[in-house]
This record gives sequence, structure tokens and C-alpha cells, in this order.
Amino acid sequence: MALAELERDPAGGGRFSSPVPPSCRSRPCVLGVDEAGRGPVLGPMVYAICYCPKEQLQELEAMGVADSKTLSESERERRFGLLEAAGELLGWALQVLPPQHISACMQQRAKYNLNELSHDTATELIQHALDNGVQVAEVFVDTVGPAEKYEAKLRGRFPGLEVTVRPKADALFSIVSAASICAKVARDRAVKCWNFTEDLGDDIDRDYGSGYPNDPKTKEWLRRNLQPVFGFPGLVRFSWGTAQELLRHGGVPVTWYDPSAPTSVLSYFSRSSPRRSPHRFFQERSLKPVAEL
Repeated sequence: MALAELERDPAGGGRFSSPVPPSCRSRPCVLGVDEAGRGPVLGPMVYAICYCPKEQLQELEAMGVADSKTLSESERERRFGLLEAAGELLGWALQVLPPQHISACMQQRAKYNLNELSHDTATELIQHALDNGVQVAEVFVDTVGPAEKYEAKLRGRFPGLEVTVRPKADALFSIVSAASICAKVARDRAVKCWNFTEDLGDDIDRDYGSGYPNDPKTKEWLRRNLQPVFGFPGLVRFSWGTAQELLRHGGVPVTWYDPSAPTSVLSYFSRSSPRRSPHRFFQERSLKPVAEL
């Protein structure tokens, strides 16, 4: 099973996919894009695509796919099992973005916000399907940011495809619902199987609630697992405001000292030091720099 590799190393992130059904290489297909884990302060964000031949959409709908947020965890798992079992009908692919990667992107010198990261990840997954021979004809995407601008961006990138970007697309289009289930199941498993490399004691504390910043259980977990010097475990998106606020109040202040730095900004504007006299060897021989002749 493709997700077994993710469960072995959730923190590593990367791309995971099912085999491409032969029918998807020979018939026009619809492809849906959705994500899970955009807002939480804990765990990865997972983008997913799901695709199948247009003529077999009714078979997909008969599986009872729906917006993953409306399903219980057990129902999501059951329906993901149905999607996996229908390997001759449809395929899927995931991109798992680890928490530290998300935070590093958002805090780098050249700002790379979450919307841009989301757009680029979705684009890469669509291209992944095309590169693997999927005959994509139509693409349906749950929007990130203004739908019109996102749709124009994707149409510019994929001029040969019919692209539809809509808010709540996971509730409107069954192929996006299928992608939503794939993304949510993968994220839940990644969080549940997270391999902590930090020393959190003999019994690893996994009582972190939903992972969303406004969840009291999540906030309490963050407080319990804040190391004053080294911060949070790798499960935490340290660029999120919730984490930064806890670090400000519970972390040890650090002052970085650069011995080469001037003691004052005004020193940058001070006059240069007096010019030193040349060595006696040059004075005795009346030697001067070429620039002074």
C-alpha cells in the first residue's frame, strides 16, 4: 500500500502515488485537487489529486465519496479503502509538505507565503499526472485565494486543459471529494504515526487534540512540550503565531553577538581613519604608489 511508506517516515514528506490505471492512459480523464492541513499548527499539509476517465465518474460517485470534513475518521478510512480497491478505475497522488518545510518557506528572506506554496504544489501534482501519461482533459480545484485569479493562473500554465476553480469544490465535484479523502486520510496517518526524534520522555505525549491553534488541547500540548532553549518538536509549525507567542513568553531570550559588527549605526558614517605613512623601506628609496605619480 502506497501510504505504508509515509507511515514509516511521516516527517520526511515527499510524493506518494498509486499506479496509473491503463484506462487513464487511453481515455480523457477528469482530475480533482484538494488539500488537508492548511490551518493546523501541528503536522504536515497534504495536497492530493485524484483522477479517473470521464465516462466512469458515475462509478466513482457510487462509492459515496464526499467532502472529507463531513465524514468521521472511520468513514474516511473506509472510503479511502474503496478508492484503493478501485485501482483499475482511478488513480491518485499526494504531496506531503512537512511542518518545518512550511515554516522555512514562510520565513525565508524572499517571502513565500502559504498561498504560493499551495498553488505551486497543486501545479506540480497536475504536471506529475501528465508526465505519467494520464490523459487529463478537465481539472477541478478547491480554491486557495481568489478563485478567478487562481483559475487564470492554472489555465495559463496548462493551456490545453479545461480548468475549473471553485470555493468548496470538495462538496461540488465528486473527483475533488475523492482527492479530499485521500489528502485527509494521509495527513491523519502522518500525524498519528509521527516519529519524534526529540527526547520527550519514556511515554511520548500524543494527546495533541485536533492540531488547530484554537483547540485548547493543542495549546496545552504546545505548552507541555516547549523546550525553553530549543523550542518545539519537529511536528510543530514554528512560524505559526500560536507557537511564536508561546516561545516569546516561555523561551529563553537569545542575543546573537557578532564581534565584527560596529557598536553603533553611526560608525558607518564616521570619517575614515588617518592614512598611515608608508614603510621606511619605501621612504628611503623615494618609492610611491603608481596612483600618486
